[in-house]
Amino acid sequence: MRGIFSFLGATVLGTIGWAMGKYVGFGTALVVSCIGSGFGMYWGRKLFDEWLG
Repeated sequence: MRGIFSFLGATVLGTIGWAMGKYVGFGTALVVSCIGSGFGMYWGRKLFDEWLG
């Protein structure tokens, strides 16, 4: 279940990062999406640990 939260966080924040970075260029979109995915994984696991773990 913890992995599902991690995956969902990475998907949501990665998509938001891509949407923000695509206006600058492909490389920027890729980098911002990767950073967003990392934060999403962290926050997804943290959310699970604090509320459901």
